[in-house]
Amino acid sequence: MGIDRGFQWLDGSFTEDIEMLEHRPPRDIDVVTFTPAGDAFFDALGDHEINLLGGDRANLKKEFKIDFYIQSLSDPAESLVAMTTYWYSMWSHRRTGQWKGFLKVDLSPDQDADAESLLVVRRQELEHEQI
Repeated sequence: MGIDRGFQWLDGSFTEDIEMLEHRPPRDIDVVTFTPAGDAFFDALGDHEINLLGGDRANLKKEFKIDFYIQSLSDPAESLVAMTTYWYSMWSHRRTGQWKGFLKVDLSPDQDADAESLLVVRRQELEHEQI
């Protein structure tokens, strides 16, 4: 079922350093997955796969504190531009109007081994800091 082509945009109050600004933890994370997989891919998902994705948006929000959306890169250009513009307009500013950013994560597994190695090193560094 995995999607290993495309990228994700990640957003949420964690990108604003909300812990410092408002002295509270982030409430959720917002994710848009841009993938070349078309509607046929998603329509073919069975109940098991849909449940792995949380079943529905309300359940994903409740269980995992995630707002999750999928944007097919195979949609018509006009639709793709409209949706990309929508997400950018929603995520490029704080509610106060101040500019902010969001993260882009490549879904390709090509660099997974390198990333895992970096995480192992970082875990070891953190373990030594706690001593």
